[in-house]
Amino acid sequence: MTRPSPALTPAEGLPSRPALRSPGSLLSALRPLWALAAPYRGLFALGVAASLVSSGLNLAFPLLFGRLVDASFLRVGSTDTGPLDRTVLLLLGVFALSALFAAAQSYLLARVGAGVVATLRERLFGHLLTLSPRFFAEHRTGDLTSRLTADVGTVQGVSSTALAGLLTQTVTLLGSAALLIYSNPRLSLYALIGLPVIIGAAVLIGRQIRAVSREVQDAVAAANASAEEAISGVRVVQSFTAEKLERGRYGQGVAASFAAALRRAGWQALMGGTMSFLTFGSLALVLWFGGRQVMAGDLTPGALVSFLFYAIQVGGAIAGLTGLVNQFQEAAGASGRIFELLEERSELRDPAAPRPLADMRGTVQFEAVDFEYGGEPILRGISLDAQPGQTVALVGPSGAGKTTLVNLLPRFWDVTAGRILLDGHDIREYAVADLRAHIGLVPQDTQLFSGTVEGNIRYGRPGATDAEVEAAARAANAHDFIEALPHGYATVVGERGLKLSGGQRQRVAIARALLKNPRVLILDEATSALDNQSEALVQAALDRLMQGRTTFVIAHRLSTIQGAGEILVMERGQIAERGTHAELLARGGLYRELHRTWAERDSEGQRGPD
Repeated sequence: MTRPSPALTPAEGLPSRPALRSPGSLLSALRPLWALAAPYRGLFALGVAASLVSSGLNLAFPLLFGRLVDASFLRVGSTDTGPLDRTVLLLLGVFALSALFAAAQSYLLARVGAGVVATLRERLFGHLLTLSPRFFAEHRTGDLTSRLTADVGTVQGVSSTALAGLLTQTVTLLGSAALLIYSNPRLSLYALIGLPVIIGAAVLIGRQIRAVSREVQDAVAAANASAEEAISGVRVVQSFTAEKLERGRYGQGVAASFAAALRRAGWQALMGGTMSFLTFGSLALVLWFGGRQVMAGDLTPGALVSFLFYAIQVGGAIAGLTGLVNQFQEAAGASGRIFELLEERSELRDPAAPRPLADMRGTVQFEAVDFEYGGEPILRGISLDAQPGQTVALVGPSGAGKTTLVNLLPRFWDVTAGRILLDGHDIREYAVADLRAHIGLVPQDTQLFSGTVEGNIRYGRPGATDAEVEAAARAANAHDFIEALPHGYATVVGERGLKLSGGQRQRVAIARALLKNPRVLILDEATSALDNQSEALVQAALDRLMQGRTTFVIAHRLSTIQGAGEILVMERGQIAERGTHAELLARGGLYRELHRTWAERDSEGQRGPD
């Protein structure tokens, strides 16, 4: 497709992530989260400081326990309990301070994690809204919502509690290992001899866990996508009694995710078992050699107890880090899926210096427009000229390219060749948001949101007053039925507006378009699915909506076609005929055949075909 040369400016704060396209390292996969944490780095620093203090105080526990043992066992028969009492009081004080700083660390880092995830979720959703229809045509909704919910949730666990655990366990491991070596170098050799093996095993198995975690997340997303499609189209599913088919399709997705989850559980079990054996095997060696030193008189019982506690802290830290590695590996897979979406860029680019579009007249010109999708030609050589206030009707058999043509005007797609002019300038010279602000759309399949009637109308102009909302509803022949609803304008319409009838939904959509007050209007078969009574009300509202606006209408009704300033008859992506109603009838051809069919159906009380 031809596109303006200027590129979109990357979203603020989003780092480039080439490492995500290959397994890479764990740190490289999680590094982009650090960029999102910029507003919270002060809190993060305080959390780290609290973690260091808490972990440092924990390192005093084994030493004080050792003193407690020596004060008890080496002073057997003595009535002086002062050393014992002082040691216990000191131990309780250290416990209290450690608990205080641990609580502060937990809150501060949880606050950082929650903030990062909130920013990430908002950034991801906002970015998805900027992508073009082509992107959504190529991605399943269930997969996108899975990334927005499940994957972000996985990252949240890592960026809060797991992050706090990582800091604590790292300080504990390093501090305990240092104190082990300082207190008894020979005994430390037995305690730490398995450490390189433990770390190597953790790295090797952790890579497998990360790869399988990505498989699990992809499989869950695929199952969610299948469920999303079945639930959103449940009426079709039930009408074709395809419940068993959809259950089987979803079951296949669940089975795939289950199998991947079992593989991940197997690797995690191997990780846990390996770490447990190596860690506690090292402790057994410590007990054996330390016991021999106590028996030989080279070590006091309290010193051995202190050493054992430090060794246990080392083993516990290693076990804790092993579990955290599993979590971080899962988060790395989820982070990759999230940032792959954030790296997506819409092919509908804004120019570097958009042309202002404050006062639009509404002159629309198509100049030799071609459009292809997937290498297949959809439109060829489309040229037309619509003047301000004129109505252009598009007719033709289903699949002729009518809807595709009108979707090029608000730049849901860009032309492959040729250009579209608005008020004499290529529409790609305007910012996409400015262009669409002046174009209104009333589709055949009306999309309402699950809020109130008032909220759906106000969607056309969020800053509108209540009086303006009501005036738009009256002009759309919607006010009377809205007032008759249980809560009037405050009535909740349900998902996709399913609590309203088809005609009511269309009139709410027309009210929304009226409130927006666009200069260019697109009506895509807006009355095709309505009964005669609803159609009459909707058509009257449409007539008001079209007044003074440049309108493109994909038409079914003869009255709309007959009143159009120009009728374009489309066939196989081209304009086969053009002219007024009278001219086309007199000329014969495809339009006369379509008109004869519509007239016969109208005489039978039916509407025209697609």
